[in-house]
Amino acid sequence: MLLLAAAFLVAFVLLLYMVSPLISPKPLALPGAHVVVTGGSSGIGKCIAIECYKQGAFITLVARNEDKLLQAKKEIEKHSINDKQVVLCISVDVSQDYSQVENVIKQAQEKLGPVDMLVNCAGMSLSGKFEDLEVSTFERLMSVNYLGSVYPSRAVISTMKERRVGRIVFVSSQAGQLGLFGFTAYSSSKFAIRGLAEALQMEVKPYNVYVTVAYPPDTDTPGFAEENKTKPLETRLISETVSVCKPEQVAKQIVKDAIQGNFNSSIGSDGYMLSSLTCGMAPVTSITEGLQQVVTMGLFRTIALFYLGSFDSIVRRCMMQRAKSEIADKTA
Repeated sequence: MLLLAAAFLVAFVLLLYMVSPLISPKPLALPGAHVVVTGGSSGIGKCIAIECYKQGAFITLVARNEDKLLQAKKEIEKHSINDKQVVLCISVDVSQDYSQVENVIKQAQEKLGPVDMLVNCAGMSLSGKFEDLEVSTFERLMSVNYLGSVYPSRAVISTMKERRVGRIVFVSSQAGQLGLFGFTAYSSSKFAIRGLAEALQMEVKPYNVYVTVAYPPDTDTPGFAEENKTKPLETRLISETVSVCKPEQVAKQIVKDAIQGNFNSSIGSDGYMLSSLTCGMAPVTSITEGLQQVVTMGLFRTIALFYLGSFDSIVRRCMMQRAKSEIADKTA
């Protein structure tokens, strides 16, 4: 009887693997496609632009700093695979004025054609204890990280629906899956992106437009280096429990998942575990993805409890160490 049940289970899983490609999105062909990357002048955004350019795409880079944009353009152009490819640079703050963002997207489409893939990578991070952060910090991070993704997406979505093709990528963070000490402002802005992405995916899926949310871990970028300058001790110690990724590695995975139309894009074993744990009511791209989440949920929750325990221990130790230092200062 056990053998029969095992055989049935194996047959069922094999059937799912065979049927899964039939319901998965058709991969997006990048050769000749127009890819817009916000925050594309450095870090993960620039590496995503390079990865798409290597596969034959036409690139529009959007960022605030013109000098950095031109520098990134030269670097990206070294990876061309044909002499027809173009890298267009547009300097604008995507988080300030929707009409301005809409205008620059129209300019890009007039020069390079309709946008096939939009990668929302513009963002920033500021950390600190909740009571130490200025209210303006919360407003600024919501503006840059959330509205900076809303505006470009709103500018391209109508054309994508009309053409019945498109990909929209939101670059969130593992801090958008798990709230951590010091990230009350940052995590909030990154969690908001997921809510936007889930609702938007439900709206646009019938039009063959697919949304991807990427959850990169700590990545070796200029933004990460800047973030480390102001991190509280607790945040820094928690971050050090996982390794720092290379932006090229992160970019390759994001581009791969976006092409396939996968809703979740995670990097490494920790990323896979977090995505499975926090999947909730998130869309799935294939039956097998849903099955894997169901099977692994219990095990991953058990592992996560150990992680949470260690994080709480770090916070308590830092608090005790700080209290001892204060007592020592008073008695000195």
